[in-house]
Amino acid sequence: MFYRQVSDWDDAYANGANIPQGDRWPDAWVAPAQAYRDALSAAGRAELDIPYGDGARNHFDLFLPEGKPAGLVVFIHGGFWLKLDKSFWSHLAAGAVDSGYAVAMPSYTLCPENSISGIVREIGAAVTAAAGRVDGPLVLTGHSAGGHLASRMACETSPLPADVRARLRHVLSISGVHDLRPMMKTAMNEGLKITQEEAQAESPALLAPIPGVRLTCWVGASERGEFLRQNALLANVWVGLGAQTAAVEEPDRHHFDVIDGLADSSHQIVRCLLTA
Repeated sequence: MFYRQVSDWDDAYANGANIPQGDRWPDAWVAPAQAYRDALSAAGRAELDIPYGDGARNHFDLFLPEGKPAGLVVFIHGGFWLKLDKSFWSHLAAGAVDSGYAVAMPSYTLCPENSISGIVREIGAAVTAAAGRVDGPLVLTGHSAGGHLASRMACETSPLPADVRARLRHVLSISGVHDLRPMMKTAMNEGLKITQEEAQAESPALLAPIPGVRLTCWVGASERGEFLRQNALLANVWVGLGAQTAAVEEPDRHHFDVIDGLADSSHQIVRCLLTA
């Protein structure tokens, strides 16, 4: 019989320190993201810094395919709700854009200036604003904290209005943190300030899904055990609540390179993302 117990919660969620040359990220994303924004701007297919609220970070970038979009993908960035912004990830829109979809990438007000509940409301406003600009089916995806926020949009207590919820076809949470309670045991909670009440209200794994939602939880097979557990957790809980779910562990991928496939229209993660 094998028992598991986490003794060091900070190490359990530490990615860079447990990946060879992990200190290359997030800087490794800066140049390809800028190059993609420049290329689509030059082609007249990028609209940058579209406001969706009054906050300094309440803006999203919208990348457009050639011709009429087949639908809208919204990618929500990670950074443990504490850091980074939309500018690091632009190149990851390429797979969906090349497949004929528009892609919106929002920033949001970070903790501790904001709460996770406040971020959830901002992302709801961002998705709603982007959906108002692009017709058709809606697909949500996000990485790490962004995976939490994407799946949170598909809960019964989602901030999305009814007409936007009705367009939601798929949620792909990549390395998502779906139960916030363990984060309360980390040093990061100094900035996150998660309470038991907020964890209960904002953890997708503790909430019911929107009826009829389809969820894919995707993680790198080489990630920390906590990310593997969080990935399986939400898919397992929500299938018991009537959702259509799948859990994928992509071989030979860690927390930072698991998102690379989003830039390639032929990659399995893009094909999964856009499958009706």
